[in-house]
Amino acid sequence: MAADLSSSFMPRALKVVKGERITVNWVTGPAGPGSGGHTTNYRIIKYLEANGYQNRVYFYDPYRGDSKYYEGIAREYYGLTCPIANVGDGMNDAHALIATSWPTAYPVFNARCAGKRFYFVQDYEPYFRPVSTESILAENTYRMGFHAITAGNWLAEKLSRDFGMAADYFPFGCDTSRYRRNPDSRRTGIAFYARAGAPRRGTELGLLALEAFAKRQPQVELHLYGEKMGDLPFKFVNHGLVTPSGLNDIYNKCFAGLSLSLTNVSLVPHEMLASGCIPVVNDAHHNRMVLDNPFVHYAQPTPHSLAAALEAIVRAPDSEAVSKLAAESVVSSPWDNAGAAVDAALRRALRA
Repeated sequence: MAADLSSSFMPRALKVVKGERITVNWVTGPAGPGSGGHTTNYRIIKYLEANGYQNRVYFYDPYRGDSKYYEGIAREYYGLTCPIANVGDGMNDAHALIATSWPTAYPVFNARCAGKRFYFVQDYEPYFRPVSTESILAENTYRMGFHAITAGNWLAEKLSRDFGMAADYFPFGCDTSRYRRNPDSRRTGIAFYARAGAPRRGTELGLLALEAFAKRQPQVELHLYGEKMGDLPFKFVNHGLVTPSGLNDIYNKCFAGLSLSLTNVSLVPHEMLASGCIPVVNDAHHNRMVLDNPFVHYAQPTPHSLAAALEAIVRAPDSEAVSKLAAESVVSSPWDNAGAAVDAALRRALRA
């Protein structure tokens, strides 16, 4: 209610002084373990911290959870060492205030502390829900006048074109110390990230594709991870939520992996590639634009087209050589590249 987009507040800017640390207030929702969005967000914070920034994290939680509990997770699971507080207690002046999701954009817009406003955008959140009040509230945050820093160039292009936002982007990284190809592994299966709680990941479409694939290649093991699945009309290994090391083990057992992204692409295809597992992805502009890797296989988003793409990889005579080349293709994309891109974008915008 406080966010009147027709009369936006013009915050005072803090001058960046050479030799002094840049201060950044990050407003984020609290997270349990295993949040991909928070993992990326906190990786960037830790990179900036190591490169001379002073970061502060402010939790925004409309559900009023136990902030100390979530602070413990942020420190123990995600490795944050910077100060953590609640946005409701007020924010100190900073060079930059950064929203990290559509709900957090509102307290950033409403804050009266000094600092240029930024928006760390990892996906197009109006697509997370059917057309509704919530989707409109999410869309309105792109009209708040923030400077966007996006995960991949598709989002930067979309926000600039559709909303006139100033937008920079950072490349996706992959932790190749966690995700790597094991040349001694025997590949016998297909992996699928199944998470019905995130509709943008197309879980039901993927399960239909696997049902069709299982009829064509019943001898191939199917590995499902992300969340526990109930009964399905085909045999599968039900991994549920797994650690990164466990996920690397799964990828190294698989010829290919099915990774569906109906909005911005996820980190999954990069992780699969690093492990020598060839990803099959739904053919869409936002996926091709961000992935830009010759070893990704694209298929029309129909069950039979996706199943046929998986089958082609399984039956390929040179699968071992392709697996090796695919893994080598992501060696040069560490998360430091993403951190450096965010650093450069912040400095350019703050100088301007």
